[in-house]
Parts: sequence; structure tokens; C-alpha cells
Amino acid sequence: MKKDIHPKNYRLVVFKDMSNDYAFISRSTVETKDTIKWEDGKEYPLVKLEISHKSHPFFTGKMKLVDTAGRVDKFRNRYKKYQEKHQK
Repeated sequence: MKKDIHPKNYRLVVFKDMSNDYAFISRSTVETKDTIKWEDGKEYPLVKLEISHKSHPFFTGKMKLVDTAGRVDKFRNRYKKYQEKHQK
């Protein structure tokens, strides 16, 4: 095995799903400028997530994906005429 290939700057980081305000804390080397006060009263670096296991359709059983960027709607609008034509 190669030596010294793993980062050494692991620290506790809070990851927060912005679609449902679910947050968890884990060790990571990710760099971020945001911070948040955690349940223990200490301040930790914050990484904002668009989706996590609490909001992903595969884990929730819901077939609707919350799309913050609106890409799904743009796609559906663009190909609306094509879909209507081929559904008949």
C-alpha cells in the first residue's frame, strides 16, 4: 500500500438537507465557509445538500423528486407537444 495518500485533516462537519432541514454530523475533509451551531452548543462547518436519504425518492418511496433548479419542468415543457402527439 502507498503511504501518506489519505488526508489527515478530518474534522466534524454538519451536512444539512436544505429541502427538509434534516441535518447530520460526520467526519469529513470538505472545505466550507458556512458554519452552524449544533445541538451540543458547539459551532461546526456546514455543508448544504440539495438531497439526502430523507428526501430522495428511492428512500422515501415517493416518486416525485423535488427539483430546486426546475430542470424537470423545463424538460417537460420543451417536449410537451411530442409527448401529446405520441400518447394518442
